[in-house]
Amino acid sequence: MSSIAVRVRDRRKGAGLGLVAWLLGIVFFLPIAWMALTSFHSETDAATNPPSFGAALTLSGYREFFGTGGGASPWPALVNSLVASVASTLFVLVLAFPAAYALSIRPVKKWTDVLFFFLSTKMLPVVAGLLPIYLFAKNAGMLDNIWLLVILYTSMNLPIAVWMMQSFLAEVPVAVIEAAQIDGARLPTILARVVAPIALPGIAATSLICFIFSWNELLFARVLTGVVAETAPVFLTGFITSQGLFLAKVCAASLVVSLPVLAAGFAAQDKLVQGLSLGAVK
Repeated sequence: MSSIAVRVRDRRKGAGLGLVAWLLGIVFFLPIAWMALTSFHSETDAATNPPSFGAALTLSGYREFFGTGGGASPWPALVNSLVASVASTLFVLVLAFPAAYALSIRPVKKWTDVLFFFLSTKMLPVVAGLLPIYLFAKNAGMLDNIWLLVILYTSMNLPIAVWMMQSFLAEVPVAVIEAAQIDGARLPTILARVVAPIALPGIAATSLICFIFSWNELLFARVLTGVVAETAPVFLTGFITSQGLFLAKVCAASLVVSLPVLAAGFAAQDKLVQGLSLGAVK
């Protein structure tokens, strides 16, 4: 087969894969686009079946969400979600980074068993530990406390963070670390100035995933918080009622609550792709 035929075949194959990727992207994007369009409709138009594409647009759903129509303000819940997500993600990185270093660059004995133990903690259904955690929080006086959620989110995300970062740090050249040790660098300096810059894409990918998991968590926030520590997902469920129409308001609230995650993903998309590729290539 000539080189021209090979190039033509490769181009056709690449075009076919690109077309499939575009189609899959459109399929996944359509529900988000439909939610955004519905959020600008009135409740009557949003509830029509079949849906009305040409219905008049309005901001009533957003006014209802932001409390200008007499409802509760979403800002305390959004701030609580931001505090819980950012703080827990930072704690996870501080704890997972040295643990992953010990399991990859300086592996301990039976490090595979340690990794499996970390991962096995995610196999327990969250609801199975809900009652003991609730009783502990009640006796400790930590109900409706945002820092209780920070502790829970840190413990929930730590196993997956160690697992991910171990694969990322395994790609760091050992020769670079040994050169730093010869120059007299101590372990904290090696972690901060040698390992961290090389594994930055993997750290960014891990941070984004932990942030998303914390931001979207609902069960613990629903049971363990009330008014003071209410998070955005809990506030969002308040728009679902057994009486009246609520679809447009829920779509508007869902779009606003999703914006921080979308913004974080867009800002870190290059690091996310590099990090996932770094952990996948051996």
